[in-house]
Amino acid sequence: MTTTQEPQRIVLAGVHGYGRNYLPVLRELTAEGVATLVGVCDLRPVPADMLAGLGDPVHGSDLGALVRETGADVAVIATPLHTHTTLGLAAMEAGAHLQLEKPPAVSLAEFDALREAADRLGRVCQVGFQSLGSGAPERVRSLVRDGAIGTVRGIGAHAAWSRDTAYYQRAPWAGRRRLDGVDVVDGALTNPLAHAVATVLALDGGSVKSVETELYRAFDNETDDTSCVRVRTSGGLAQGRPLVVAATLAAAEQQPPVVTVHGDGGSISYWYTEDRVRLTRPGSEPEETTHGRTVLLRDLLSHLAAARDGAAEPAPLLVPLASTEGFMRVLESVRTAPDPRQLPAEDLPGEGGARRRVIPGITDVVTEAADQLALYSELPRFAALAGRAA
Repeated sequence: MTTTQEPQRIVLAGVHGYGRNYLPVLRELTAEGVATLVGVCDLRPVPADMLAGLGDPVHGSDLGALVRETGADVAVIATPLHTHTTLGLAAMEAGAHLQLEKPPAVSLAEFDALREAADRLGRVCQVGFQSLGSGAPERVRSLVRDGAIGTVRGIGAHAAWSRDTAYYQRAPWAGRRRLDGVDVVDGALTNPLAHAVATVLALDGGSVKSVETELYRAFDNETDDTSCVRVRTSGGLAQGRPLVVAATLAAAEQQPPVVTVHGDGGSISYWYTEDRVRLTRPGSEPEETTHGRTVLLRDLLSHLAAARDGAAEPAPLLVPLASTEGFMRVLESVRTAPDPRQLPAEDLPGEGGARRRVIPGITDVVTEAADQLALYSELPRFAALAGRAA
């Protein structure tokens, strides 16, 4: 991306956590003259070596004040989940557009507050669902529109990841449903594997009409680590047929998540962490393609640059805030669901003294749920591993 405009001024909030992943692209944008990091917002001092190649940004702990002091065009918010709304509102009120990490908020009411503020203030907000920056989702939609797999029966996603106790000890909010009376909702489907939910909903493209949730846990935390949801929409690719996301953080071995569109004439699978799509049809060899991915911060800056150039209709954002409403309706169902039920699990050694919790056979369960478009409770295999009679 090249520009003759002045570099856009960026403030980064949350440098020590996920925000460190923004530093490489910020260095690239700085070298290209597209952007400059004018401020970092964090409660802890930021070592100079972390900001090498990024000039001398102002440090502060008050994001709104930092945006005003630096005249920032964009605030990148990569802070803990339950701070997104407060910081997003403060940054927009101070004059900045947003690159907001997922989930955009921890309740539907907070999401509505962000959207109302963005509309009222004329701010632009992009949400950090990186999988939706890939060219792969459009490839999947195109194949479906062309009839490659016949009539869609539903969309299923399965994700089997492995985490240990250190993952939940990294911050006071980790593994919590609430903290000091504030919603956190740090569950498998709302944080680490939120991309699976967002990708399924984006592929479908319909409006969420109903959500069924089943939440379980292997770890000794408040929140779910092994979960499934079944969503039905209207006006989408699946034409009201089920969308199922099944996930666990207690697998024996970690595998890349897969989203599959099931049709009566074949299937299309999307490995969203690898930007890889496979079309499978009876009697034919599988056809596989790999796609490029646009960095969402670059997309946001390009959109804003076009608007500054006076473009009547700048190219739409890849993941605008409004497009994540379906995801937020799923998050709201998870937030208001009963506390997760404990599942029997093995306690195994992890790295550095941490302990892993593994549910024997759970990878097969999450895969079957996605393939059968079923909830865990509908699978005899799950009943067996949960210690109940099938």
